[in-house]
Amino acid sequence: MTDTALVFTGPKTVELHEVDIGPPAADELRVDTRASAISAGTELLVYRDQTPTDVPVDETLDALDGEFSYPLRYGYAASGVVDAVGENVDNDWDGRSVFGFVPHQTGFVTAPDDVVALPDGTAPAVGALLPSVETATNLVLDAAPRLGERVVVFGAGVIGLCVTRLLASFPLSSLVVVDPVERRRELAAAMGADRTETPETVGDRVADVDLAVELSGQPSALDDAIGVVGYDARIVVGSWYGEKRAPIDLGGRFHRDRIDLIPSQVSTISPPLRGRWDHDRRLDEALDWLDRIDAEALITHRIPFERASEAYELLDSEATDAVQVILEYGDP
Repeated sequence: MTDTALVFTGPKTVELHEVDIGPPAADELRVDTRASAISAGTELLVYRDQTPTDVPVDETLDALDGEFSYPLRYGYAASGVVDAVGENVDNDWDGRSVFGFVPHQTGFVTAPDDVVALPDGTAPAVGALLPSVETATNLVLDAAPRLGERVVVFGAGVIGLCVTRLLASFPLSSLVVVDPVERRRELAAAMGADRTETPETVGDRVADVDLAVELSGQPSALDDAIGVVGYDARIVVGSWYGEKRAPIDLGGRFHRDRIDLIPSQVSTISPPLRGRWDHDRRLDEALDWLDRIDAEALITHRIPFERASEAYELLDSEATDAVQVILEYGDP
């Protein structure tokens, strides 16, 4: 069976190529994709050719292999409906709404264990946000917020907003979100931030923070985070900067104040948590929060799959106020 896949073919160039998906094997099912979410962080690095070429795409996902080099099929947030099952697969899968960590394409075949059954009634576009909520869950687990802490989140993209919503459920002293875009700051307030700041104002208005979470995708924001935290504070770095660089002040105050820099990446779970947490438990928690976060509010643009190039041009624009861009594939 012929399908269509999105392919990154060069810097700032995406094309739609025909691919032969084929019918499901005996132990597989086939999914008709209805929506997929663009990761404005990682995918823009690929789009702009800012990813290290010697780093594997993602060794934890079977659908993604090789390295970051063109041409490349990439993406990991597809939601759809099972439209065919192999002879050894339970027929109950047929017609179910599922999520798959696969690139942007009109359909895919996979093993039942490699998809996530979505709760009944979950809209395809909302289902495609599951990786964002899971990443936010992982970040909050690594951040380990405590009673009465002063917390600041740098970056109000979709991950930052999901993190804000989760942090707002904790009994914090204050929760501040920093972003240059007014629309995103408004969404942060709606997600539970006590107040918002711009990168230009945060240094004058925020100080002695217990916990900072850096999710802006801009290396310079790490310097801003160091500037606002207090003694023995924690900074969780969730951004992946790719090949972007900025000067960071790791001078006297960073060392004397014993500031902790904590990396957080969704591919792995922090070693101290592995006795009680695994990927299945984290995913179950994310599924629960997918229903509790106002995911629809995060979706600012819906673009037909056949016009995917417009979606990346939009996200690449410096003037954009886009948060979550969804590619929609329509009904069969």
